[in-house]
Amino acid sequence: MYVQHREGHRTDRIGWLRAAVLGANDGIVSTASLVVGVAAAHSTSSDLLVAGVAGLVAGAMSMAAGEYVSVSSQSDTEKADLDRERKELATEDESERNELAAIYASRGVEPSLARQVADQLMAHDALAAHARDELGISDLTTAKPVQAAFASAGTFAIGAAMPLVVALVTPRTALIPVVIATSILFLALLGGFGAYAGGAPVMKAAFRVTFWGALAMALTAGVGALFGAVV
Repeated sequence: MYVQHREGHRTDRIGWLRAAVLGANDGIVSTASLVVGVAAAHSTSSDLLVAGVAGLVAGAMSMAAGEYVSVSSQSDTEKADLDRERKELATEDESERNELAAIYASRGVEPSLARQVADQLMAHDALAAHARDELGISDLTTAKPVQAAFASAGTFAIGAAMPLVVALVTPRTALIPVVIATSILFLALLGGFGAYAGGAPVMKAAFRVTFWGALAMALTAGVGALFGAVV
């Protein structure tokens, strides 16, 4: 009788970490870009506040809806594959055993042993064995739409609030450079945190996030300045 050694793995965080980093990144970039663009168009402070708050609320709701719909689509696909596999197990038992044994043999297990492993795993939980080894579906990777929606919406709102608060407390004459500089700092911290939580290189992730965020803000500022000059 073997005692299972319990370990914590970073893959346990994949579901919520991806949605959280995506939400916070979009919140910072979209709101900072919106604030910079509106400011560059020489709008009033009240216009800036309305645009920022509207962007925060609309963005958070959009992120929640988008994550829920997209992850639900993944969940529906997983359920459809599991239903199909369940039917095949009920009608084609021998074929499914051979299929599972072939999977193990292709991974380097000796054929006769692969057949024994397949038989024992199917005796224990046939659907779980095929879901994991044939379909690639497990408790760690299975889609969780509600979790993704809440994580993405919540972190979007937090991320969006950062450049918005900075814009509200910064003098109008220095607003654009200050919002851009602080937002780049926020993005660097977010990229570093996401990389640290996921076990990835921190500096590489921080640079990647800040580069694309700075590019988005620069383009939006240019559009705002051009629109303000024309209007």
